[in-house]
Order: sequence, then structure tokens, then C-alpha cells
Amino acid sequence: MEEEREIMEVDVLFVGGGVASLSGALHLSNLIKEHNERIEKGGEGKKLEEAMIAVLEKGAYVGAHGISGAVINPGPLKELVPDFLEKGAPMEGEVRKEGIYLLTKKGKIKSPMTPPFLNNYGNYVISLSRFTEWLGERVEEKGVDIFPGFAGTEVIYDGERVIGVRTGDKGIDPEGQKKANFEPGIDLHAKVTVFGEGSRGSLTKTVINRLGLDRGKNPQNFVVGVKEVWEVPEGRIEPGEVIHTVGYPHDNRTYGGGFIYGMRDNHVSIGLLTGLDYEDPYLDPHREFQRFKEHPLVRELLKDGKLVQYGAKTAPVGGYFSVPRLSFEGGLIIGDSGSLFISQKLKGVHSAMKSGMLAARTIFEGLLKEDFSASHLESYEKALFQSDVGKELYRSRNFHQLFQKGLWSAVFWGGIQWLLGGRILKARLESRPDFTHLKRVADYYGTNSPTEEQRREMKFDGKLTFDKETDVYYSGSTHEEQQPAHLKISDLDICYTRCREEFQNPCQRFCPANVYEVETDEETGKPNMKLNFSNCVHCKTCDVMDPYEVITWVPPEGGGGPKYTMM
Repeated sequence: MEEEREIMEVDVLFVGGGVASLSGALHLSNLIKEHNERIEKGGEGKKLEEAMIAVLEKGAYVGAHGISGAVINPGPLKELVPDFLEKGAPMEGEVRKEGIYLLTKKGKIKSPMTPPFLNNYGNYVISLSRFTEWLGERVEEKGVDIFPGFAGTEVIYDGERVIGVRTGDKGIDPEGQKKANFEPGIDLHAKVTVFGEGSRGSLTKTVINRLGLDRGKNPQNFVVGVKEVWEVPEGRIEPGEVIHTVGYPHDNRTYGGGFIYGMRDNHVSIGLLTGLDYEDPYLDPHREFQRFKEHPLVRELLKDGKLVQYGAKTAPVGGYFSVPRLSFEGGLIIGDSGSLFISQKLKGVHSAMKSGMLAARTIFEGLLKEDFSASHLESYEKALFQSDVGKELYRSRNFHQLFQKGLWSAVFWGGIQWLLGGRILKARLESRPDFTHLKRVADYYGTNSPTEEQRREMKFDGKLTFDKETDVYYSGSTHEEQQPAHLKISDLDICYTRCREEFQNPCQRFCPANVYEVETDEETGKPNMKLNFSNCVHCKTCDVMDPYEVITWVPPEGGGGPKYTMM
């Protein structure tokens, strides 16, 4: 029997409490207020009734799941909150110093110049979790309802029109039975539902598939960023200082690079991005990040410092040709959920904010006209591609695809592409889903039993380098243990047979939180999948990288996951 659920009617529902949704909610509130004040002063038109705007956030608090590098282009922020500095926006430092290095195993070569697209002078280093928390406070001041600890688990349709989202039930045991504290989720119905769930949004993915929003597009491609925040001795790095690296520890055919960003109070943000279109079935992004810290450039920076926080997340890097249709009956897609990350510039915060604000403008005009049809909502997508963000996406439209032939080829052709405004030999370079690039162990290594040296194994010293379990502790990630696992494996037999034989269960390596462990029963010799789902930091790498697509990430009970404060 279907559980009877409370229905809550709102005008506008933002799914996800990140910067895209919060910017949209704040801008919509401002537009309504400015409009009504203009009418009160004798302007033409009708006054709008106060719209009910709601934001769903699966984290325990706003900012709990906020993680990025991050360097922000302040353009959209200045538009949204002109006096953001006076209002206490938590800027870690304005960028006045930056450098780019090619790393070898022990050495480094500094680039004599910064490519124009990586010039960050005048931008700001931020902690995304702190910034998101601050932005959430501005939104709540406007009377917007933010619901932290509530995960959207199902999209509600009327035919092919999206009419809202259902939140997850609470108080379900591992066998799916109701516990004494059971609370059914609620159905939130909205005139417009805006999906801003971040990278690889679990609900956005289902909407794209059901409505065919990616028809004729390149598949979305991703990197996973593994990151730590350290406290270091005074004077090691300036707040706002930016360092980017390419090369070590990645080989020539693996997309990615490192970043080092100076923060306030002698803290430093350090991380490594690894493209998930890599070929090596034994590559472990977390381990590669630990190797990155062993490079003399990084080791000297962190010497006598201490680890403060750890996290990981994916970011969409497919670019312009992987952006799905962003409007449909009853809804819009914003931010990383729409693949709006500018991979060439390593930036997604400003594009997420701008997309949320443009969505708000379209919704505001819909409120005036009482028109929320697909034909009206299409104006959001048109405005986005005419904006600076849309132009940035188009100018770098083939950037990530260039790296499929290796680093040096990409550097050469990428420079030409930049000079020609994004033009290249072909108008559109095709791409494949990331997991299809992964090679079988025997094909990559020439044997099913590669040596430890071939697999690039390493030992962690517990001072500079850490194993996954230790790092997860510093993420603050917790989940209610007595609930169904939120990593859904549709066919364990594939894990125990084909995936084990061909790839030797790469989930044990590509997950940066040690969620997946395949154990062998000592008596029977049969494998068994152990899911340490309480470790999960919600990066979604498994949802992207499983070679047989049998793993699906869904939200756990609301409030579960990392508890970021500095990421």
C-alpha cells in the first residue's frame, strides 16, 4: 500500500543547496522585491504576491557538502551582492600572485607566462563550504525556506511535466523495514522545479534520461578532485596565492593536474584533479594525490604542517557539446548539474551562480505572466548561451576532448584553439563515456598479475601521506548505519565474475573513500562485496566509473555524508 504523504505546495523549488540554487533563490527574491517597490511608487504593472520559494539540501547544514578548489571570478557575485565584502563574504584572499609548473618526479619547470585563460589576477580564493554557508544566510534573510537534511529521492511528474520532488523516507532499516522513528518523506509540488544538485545529480540524471535532454549531445565527462586543507607554518604561502601544476604524478595520457591555493590563517588548500577517462585499471586517484604531496614542491610547503580536512568530488568537464537541454515542462537545470563547468579555466562557481541568476530571471518573468510553459522556460537557455558564461563555454568547446591524444598534443592544439576563438580542425570533437576508456588488466599490463611496481603501490607514512580510512575521518563523513546502503549494485554476479576477471574490481581503487571492498571467503574461496557506505563522501565517482554501469549512487537518509567547514 502506498504510504500517505504530506503534500507541500510552493511556487518555486530549488533542488540542492549549493551556490547555483542559492544564487537563484536570492536573485528571484530580489527581483520580486524590486518589482513590488517599483509598483508601489507608481510604476506600471501589477504587484506580485509574495512567492513561496523553497530550497532542498541533503547535507546536515548548508555548506556541509560544499567542496571545490576554489578560485571564484567575482563577476556574478558583484551583480548578486554588490557589497559582498562589506557583508562579510568569506574571501580567503584576492589573487595577486600565481604560477604554473610542469612537474617531473623530483623537479619542476615554471612556466614563463600564465596562459590568458588561467589568469586569475583579481579573482578570489574561497572555501566553497564557507562561502555556501554565507550565501545561505543571505537567502534566509530574504524569507526563503531552506530545508537542510532533506534529500530529494524521486521526481514527481504529471505526464511528461515535472511538478515537484519527493523527499526520502527517514527511519528505514537495512532490510527496508520501518523503524520506530519512521517518518515518510513529503511531496513538494511547485510551479517550477530547478535542479541544482551539483555534479552528476542523482535526480537530474533521471530527468535527462526520461525526457531525452541529452539527445544528440556528447556524453558528460568528469574529473575527480581529491583535496586536503592543511595548516602550515606562518609565511609559507600568501592568502590568495595560486599555483597550478601539470605532469607528475600523472602520465602523459591521463588528464588532470594539481592545485595549491593560499588561504587565511596559515591554511592552504591542496588537491589533484584526475580525469575519469583514464585507461589504467589500477589507477587510484586518492593514491595519486598522496604521491603528489611527495613531490619536493609540495613536501616543502607542507613540512611541519598538519592535516585539517579532507574531501573529494567530481566535476563535469565535457564542455559545451555535453550540455543537455536545460529547460523542459515544469523545470530547469542549473550549475554543475547542467555540465556548465569551464574546464579550460578550472572554474565552475561563477558559472553556477550566473546560471542560477538567469534561471531566476526567467522564473520571475513567468510569475509576471503566469506562464511556466516549456516555451517560456526556454528563454533561460537562450539567455545563458548569450551570457559571458555561455561564451566561455563555447570558446572552450573542444578543450577536454583534445586531451584524449595526450598532454603534449593537447597543449599544442589547445593553444591554437584559444588563438582561433575555439575553432579547431573539426567543429565538434566527439567523446565517449568515461568508463569506456578503462582497459582490462591483461590489455593494459600484458598480464593479469601486474607487479606492485607496475601498479604504483605506495606506503603511507601517516604524517604527509594518509590511507583512505584516515582521510575519511578528516571529512567528518557520517551516515546512519541502520539504513539501506545508498550505493545500489544491480548485479553482484557481474562484480564477482566479469569485473573481477577483466578489471580486478576497480571500484576498490577509483573510490576515494574506501567504500568498496571485495573480500574472499577463506573456506569457500568465493568473493563477497563489503560496502562501507558510511565512509562515502558523495563524490559520485562510482556512478561515473563502474565499467559495467551496475553501480548507482542515490542519496542516503537526509543529513548523511561529509561535514565540511573549510573545503
